[in-house]
Amino acid sequence: MPLVTTKKMFEDAYKGGYAVGAFNVNNMEIIQGITEAAKKLNAPLILQVSKGARAYANHTYLVKLVEAAVQETGLPIALHLDHGPDFETCKSCIDGGFTSVMIDGSSLPYEENVALTKKVVDYAHAHGVVVEGELGTLAGVEDDVQVEAGSESYTNPDQVEDFVKRTGVDSLAIAIGTSHGAYKFKPGQKPQLRFDILEEVSKRLPGFPIVLHGASSVIPEFVEIINQYGGSMPDAIGIPEEMLRQAATMAVCKINIDSDLRLAMTAAVRKYMAENPSHFDPRQYLKPAREAIEGMVEHKINTVLGCADKA
Repeated sequence: MPLVTTKKMFEDAYKGGYAVGAFNVNNMEIIQGITEAAKKLNAPLILQVSKGARAYANHTYLVKLVEAAVQETGLPIALHLDHGPDFETCKSCIDGGFTSVMIDGSSLPYEENVALTKKVVDYAHAHGVVVEGELGTLAGVEDDVQVEAGSESYTNPDQVEDFVKRTGVDSLAIAIGTSHGAYKFKPGQKPQLRFDILEEVSKRLPGFPIVLHGASSVIPEFVEIINQYGGSMPDAIGIPEEMLRQAATMAVCKINIDSDLRLAMTAAVRKYMAENPSHFDPRQYLKPAREAIEGMVEHKINTVLGCADKA
């Protein structure tokens, strides 16, 4: 089975009241952990690559690793560019085997965002690739995407129809209160998603797939392990999983998860090295890291996404 686009995935997810997980990947162990979990639960997958991941691991290596995952699992897997910063990066990924790209013009003035997104859509659609656009900005840090707290902006529902019609995007990332990174909220601040905005957007765009970025829950188990073995993350707060599950039953068809992967992997490596300080074989500490990712992704599929047995 070749790599697929997200078109049918999202059609099925919208009708079925679930979301597909979009997991950021950087190396072989992360890809293996994610795909083994999805294979076990027969879940569709989006494996996504950021500009930073391409710089770290090399475009070709990542594409071949994802293609190997398709061959090993037989699952429908889409390969997606996360937060494409410009037309050139999107074009490189389209030409280089990706089946989906995101062009992030959310920080631009509205008309510039429309023009840039349409340019990417026109090129992508001519090559059989689907496109995700974005309206509204999320606070936090993810690779090169950095928005200071207080500078984020909720998506304006009055703009979504015009944006989708003029650009031709296949899915739309909106800002309703999620945030990039592990430090999403100030201590004592209660996380809250703006379901009123999501509901209004879905009324304006009936049947259209919506995407949530910055949707890691910052699982306390992993934060506690990191802190136990020399870390300092007492104030890391994520999005409650019950809120994400509610969003997945509505118009949200794609939920991005990155920080939880990093935390799971880092917690497992720190714990292993602390308990086995004389070991130096990477296979010894990357195996539990891979297993931690697999367990976390299983949990997300069952608890948040609801996409088990939907492949």
